[in-house]
Amino acid sequence: MKVEASSLNISKKPSLYQKEYLHLAIPLIISGISTPILGAVDTAVVGRIPEPASIGGVAIGALIFNTMYWLLGFLRVSTSGFTSQAQGANNEKETILSLLRPMIIAVTVGLLFVILQYPILHISLQVIGASEAVTSYAATYFSIRIWGAPFILLSYVMIGWLMGLGKVKLSLATQIVMNVLNIILDLVFVLGFNMGVAGVAYATLIAEISAVLFGAYIIFKINKVTLSQLKLSKIIESEPMLKMLNVNKDFFLRTVCLLTMTGIFTSKGASMGEVTLAANAIILQIHYIMAYLFGGFANASSILVGRSIGGKNQELYKKAYFLSGQWGFIAAFFLSLLIYFFGETVVSLFTTISVVRETASELLIWMIIFPFVGFWGLQLEGVFSGATEAKSVRNSILLALIVFLLAIWILSPYENIGLWLAFVLFSASRSFFLSLYIPKLTRSRFG
Repeated sequence: MKVEASSLNISKKPSLYQKEYLHLAIPLIISGISTPILGAVDTAVVGRIPEPASIGGVAIGALIFNTMYWLLGFLRVSTSGFTSQAQGANNEKETILSLLRPMIIAVTVGLLFVILQYPILHISLQVIGASEAVTSYAATYFSIRIWGAPFILLSYVMIGWLMGLGKVKLSLATQIVMNVLNIILDLVFVLGFNMGVAGVAYATLIAEISAVLFGAYIIFKINKVTLSQLKLSKIIESEPMLKMLNVNKDFFLRTVCLLTMTGIFTSKGASMGEVTLAANAIILQIHYIMAYLFGGFANASSILVGRSIGGKNQELYKKAYFLSGQWGFIAAFFLSLLIYFFGETVVSLFTTISVVRETASELLIWMIIFPFVGFWGLQLEGVFSGATEAKSVRNSILLALIVFLLAIWILSPYENIGLWLAFVLFSASRSFFLSLYIPKLTRSRFG
């Protein structure tokens, strides 16, 4: 099985370590940023509609999908980890099965989401408790996008598998197809045909389906999957399936904690009015773009850590860990500078509503602070996911969630300022607690 040379044969020269790490990381950064760009483009296009409730409606609708899909985010993470480890051990059969096994979960859960769409929507809107106007827009957005659930989950598996192989340019191509199509259709449906929130939802749905079709074409084009490998008996062998499910269980619980924090944050913001909700939604979109940028470096480290463990290469493991921290800090520094000097310009790209722009601009200080307190936790998650060591990630997020809940309780008199301070404390705690598990991870994998 052919794999990109740079993803396996990392040079021992420090300068080439840097070059080859970036060769993996840069396409992954672009690919990662494209994920929140879907939400950012939706928010920006709807921001041209002269009603704050439309922005809030899309934000609430996107939150519901983020909740569902992030709960299944382990499909990409674990698929990449298992694939890179199988590749490092030169196990071609297991590499193929690392794609097929999680596909079963993706299709099954995606269909369940479609079947249960009405109770999911009703319960979600009851929990969030936004105004009637915001709720109406959110329901419109949700009822259209929900039909893409099986497709988006399949795309997680496909992209995770390509990343695990080191085929980062192909995973990037899949994301580019989805996002370019989404942007074009957003502009056509909303600004051209005046379809409003429904147009935004249809654009995203079509883009998600197209990404899966393109990803399937790529996988068969590179001749990695044959009909003989599609036998169900091979795919559902009990021992490897149980191992995958056990790892996924902890990644799932990690995501539950993370989304509990996000849900509480959005719900608290919604209770402060439509303008605050809309402003918070814009700042959160900026945060998501930052987080996924860090995720590009983390994913590069995940690939190399998985390969190092599969191939018993401790030198590669140490170098991946070092480079993840180094480039994460560099990215944090430049992102903070960018927001400091151009933050208001960035906000203006999302909405033309003056009161929302003013409120969001006042919150930019938190996006200057966030990169420095949050980058290390995001980078370390890449290291741990490559090692398929999910328990440590789960435990650290749980502890950070406890810190967040305490902060929300203590800082509630400060309203939205207290809410954002609690968010920053969560990010800092996530970085701190996960770093405590690194020595244990190294000992368990290399002795």
